[in-house]
Amino acid sequence: MRAAFAQAPESSRADVAADTTAAFSRALEFYNSKYYASALNLFRQAAAAGNVEAMVYLGVMYGNGQGMAADPAQAMTWFLKAAAAGNDQAMTDVGLLYFRGSGVPRDYAQAMTWFLKAADAGNAEAMFNIGVLNRDGLGLHTSYPEAMRWFSKAAAVGYAAAMNEIGVLHQQGLGLPVNYEQAMNWYQKAADQGSSSAMFNIGVLYENGDGVPKDRNQALAWYKKAAEAGNEDARKVLAELKAEP
Repeated sequence: MRAAFAQAPESSRADVAADTTAAFSRALEFYNSKYYASALNLFRQAAAAGNVEAMVYLGVMYGNGQGMAADPAQAMTWFLKAAAAGNDQAMTDVGLLYFRGSGVPRDYAQAMTWFLKAADAGNAEAMFNIGVLNRDGLGLHTSYPEAMRWFSKAAAVGYAAAMNEIGVLHQQGLGLPVNYEQAMNWYQKAADQGSSSAMFNIGVLYENGDGVPKDRNQALAWYKKAAEAGNEDARKVLAELKAEP
């Protein structure tokens, strides 16, 4: 006689889920405190029990070499596991590995495939990356209208880098007429979200008097904000301007 399949009681499965959640939460605490070795062990434990976010973090840690030597191939393995479970950030990260040629041969077509999957799932970073591929003609013909379309999608869900790039397209007249007013508008939106690149670009508009009255003090103020936010170009420009008589 065939034995009946013994199903785990609901309480047992709930206990496993609770333990997995606890392991992930503790791992996250260790990770944020930069205790990477401890975080790695707990993320592995949580991932082995099916925690998808833990898989993503393992991919990040292997990719960045946090707690071990960087291993892009292992990063890809974990991102693919998480992507197969439907995680849109993992899909984006798989695309980025193909984009950079990290652990795999550089392949813009594969990058686009994965970015599109992630974008379809609502990932703003993936939308932005599709815009970059179109803007720079990577793996396809340059298309500023397509770049604008994808940057606009990302900007609509609050992605600051996309807002900045829309400003750049307006400022440089890429695929549309030069429009400094629109450039300033989008840079301001991105700067309000903390984009140091947008802060720097506002400084450029004031320094050059593009669409606004030329104003050295305003330019310096925005370059300073950008530098304080970590923008290296702004630090260099500040040093140059202060050196001028």
